[in-house]
Amino acid sequence: MEGAAVMASSSALYGEITFSEGRVQQSNFNDFQVARMNVAPARRMCTSSTAMKPSGGVGEPGVPPFAPALCNAIFAATGKRIRRLPIGSQLKS
Repeated sequence: MEGAAVMASSSALYGEITFSEGRVQQSNFNDFQVARMNVAPARRMCTSSTAMKPSGGVGEPGVPPFAPALCNAIFAATGKRIRRLPIGSQLKS
């Protein structure tokens, strides 16, 4: 879930691919902005003491609801509705 939160925050905040003359301008991660630790959500470790088999991974379900939840949190905090992604510079007044 931690990886999903960081991946989803990257997509919601910065996930934009731009084109110029029919070509993608971002060639790799050096010119494609991703979330860094300073914008990553706070993490909390939870463990289970059951004897069940470990899960195979549960990261993917955390990605789709992240952007709508973030946009609603921004609205609750600022009164500004975000209507398109990526959020990026929409927070600047």
